[in-house]
Amino acid sequence: MKPFTNEILPQGYKMTELGALPKEWKVVRLEECLELLRNGITKEQNKLYKGFPVSRIETISTGKINIKKIGYIDNLSDDEIEKYRLKEGDILFSHINSEPYLGNSVIYENEPKTFIHGMNLLLFRVKAEILDAKFLNFLFNYYRNKGVFLQIASRSVNQSSINQGKIKTLPIPLPPLPEQQKIAAVLSAVQEAKEKTEAVIAATKALKKSMMKHLFTYGPVSPQEAENVPLKETEIGSVPEEWEVVRLGEIGNIITGNTPSKNIKEYWEKGEIEFIKPPDLQNQKIVTFSEKISNSAVIKARIVHQGTILVSCIGIIGRVGLSQKSIAFNQQINAIVPNENIYNHFLFYAIQVQQKQIENLASFTTVPIVSKAKFSTVKIPLPPLPTQQKIASILSAIDEKIEAEENKKKALEELFKSLLHDLMTAKIRVNQLEISS
Repeated sequence: MKPFTNEILPQGYKMTELGALPKEWKVVRLEECLELLRNGITKEQNKLYKGFPVSRIETISTGKINIKKIGYIDNLSDDEIEKYRLKEGDILFSHINSEPYLGNSVIYENEPKTFIHGMNLLLFRVKAEILDAKFLNFLFNYYRNKGVFLQIASRSVNQSSINQGKIKTLPIPLPPLPEQQKIAAVLSAVQEAKEKTEAVIAATKALKKSMMKHLFTYGPVSPQEAENVPLKETEIGSVPEEWEVVRLGEIGNIITGNTPSKNIKEYWEKGEIEFIKPPDLQNQKIVTFSEKISNSAVIKARIVHQGTILVSCIGIIGRVGLSQKSIAFNQQINAIVPNENIYNHFLFYAIQVQQKQIENLASFTTVPIVSKAKFSTVKIPLPPLPTQQKIASILSAIDEKIEAEENKKKALEELFKSLLHDLMTAKIRVNQLEISS
């Protein structure tokens, strides 16, 4: 949407210092809406769980209160407890921090029950009759995304800081209170949906980890049936008696990647073939790529086809990817082209289970390295082919669930970002949205 101008203002809008806003919205200085703005208590903190829990910069680094990153202060007087104890709806704001975290804020919602406001974080307590605390917290989020806080910050070598004078005079949009509350409700609903999705992802990843341990110990049987599976002890742990243990060099062709010369521009211009580096390997199907090479670079590159397993062996050790198409890859990666004795999807999961074994083979110079020769000695279990396929099918179904939830999370993040911008600038009015209860 193009910026509004005085000539093309929509009906019901006015031009302000913050741009075109609805006529019933005001633009005010932040200090006009605050009951309290202050720094936290400056007493020495401890990490011994002695005394009262107290906030630190790290406490709010993720945008929500992290109980694992709080300090403690003992020997507080009753007056100090009363003065610095947080109240529900208080906002903690990171005004001294490195640039990615400058302007982080969280709203306190009585967790933990008694929580002391610590130094290096500002506290905002709003005048509830004119400003909704959740709305202000989301507005801070919007301003941080826009770079507003960086613009008003003073910079030193390692961090930036915002003085209270600039915070107090910060102009903010002020819709009528009921509209503020509705805006906050919409954004909270999207945020809560994202958090629930994150919880599902975490639970599904935990399930996968547990399932992999079970499947590679007992095979694709139920927990009840596992008790009757005869096991044998091997170099890689217990496996069913009928399974073999083989080296990677015995079940496929191992290829080390390389990088076509960066000095030859035609190799890298108008790239058509995806070029994979270790960060592109995420223990899942390969969906990202660092660069692309041109067809003219094929004579210098190592190309593998769909279904090949790629493993990082320099720097990041043991990260795995499964190719979905023909790709090229660099010298930090070994690829395995499986032979007819092993199902490629099973191999993909078997290597993940043996990541620690691969890490233990690394030689250390400036970075850890697992040579092709050492990599070929990595041992994995080898059940009969039908069993391999069944194990891979179970784990693939879990991975598909994780992928679907990850995509849902990304969609919610994009929705939140666009709604945050559009609602705070009134490009969309909250009464135009359907809010499910």
